[in-house]
Amino acid sequence: MLSWIRIGSLSLFLATLLVLPLQAQSTEQLQVGPPPMHRADPPAPGASPDDLEQRGDELRTDKDYLDAIDFYRAALKGAPGNASLFNKIGICQLMMQRYKDAKKSFERSIKADRDHSDAYNNLGVTYYATRNYNTAIKHYEKAISLNNDAASYYSNLGTAYFGKRQFDKAIQSYAKAVELDPDIFDRSSHAGVQAKLPSPEDRAHYDYVLAKLYARTGVPDRSLHYLKKAMEEGYKDIKNVYKDDEFSTLRKDPRFAELMAAKTTAIPD
Repeated sequence: MLSWIRIGSLSLFLATLLVLPLQAQSTEQLQVGPPPMHRADPPAPGASPDDLEQRGDELRTDKDYLDAIDFYRAALKGAPGNASLFNKIGICQLMMQRYKDAKKSFERSIKADRDHSDAYNNLGVTYYATRNYNTAIKHYEKAISLNNDAASYYSNLGTAYFGKRQFDKAIQSYAKAVELDPDIFDRSSHAGVQAKLPSPEDRAHYDYVLAKLYARTGVPDRSLHYLKKAMEEGYKDIKNVYKDDEFSTLRKDPRFAELMAAKTTAIPD
């Protein structure tokens, strides 16, 4: 589906900020990019709501968010109160970092359908994006109460707990996400999550938590990958890998001994 903000989608919009670094400069300056512009022809008069929604989906896939919103709003005229359309409008607004507008759209989606779990999840994303982790958690938990087999909801919940530095709760949520979808972290970039973490130490801890999670669930390749990243980030408690129970099996893997013997040095931030 394309009507859900997963952690990967969140990473995508955070990774495509309109504030871009200037290249070939010795100082760390910032440059504000151009605002989004309309690029598609306007909705055709008389088009059916289904056709308008389909065209909106195509434009959203192409990242033409303003035009997609036009088509979704046109579709709403023929299908007023359609919760899915409000949800999709909110996603477009969220991708453009228009958090207040996105929040209103997701709330309208929920008003139209109190059981729309995606809208609750996506509303949680708007609060997470503005670092209101407690409210984000509240909405993620509501989404889970309506649909407890969506891995992305648990992944998002874990990331909100991580933002609060409640690491035990974070790993519990991540573990449930991986149980439902073992590939959830592989399919999504974590650049956006990393960008939300305030310090290199937190980013290193985040990777260590994922390494621990994959070690516990018996996926050594992924565990070693994130363990290496944690070392590159300069995780200060890396010696815990020798005593944390989750790594008991991994410690028997020759690749583990090789990685630790290499003494991977931290990469400067």
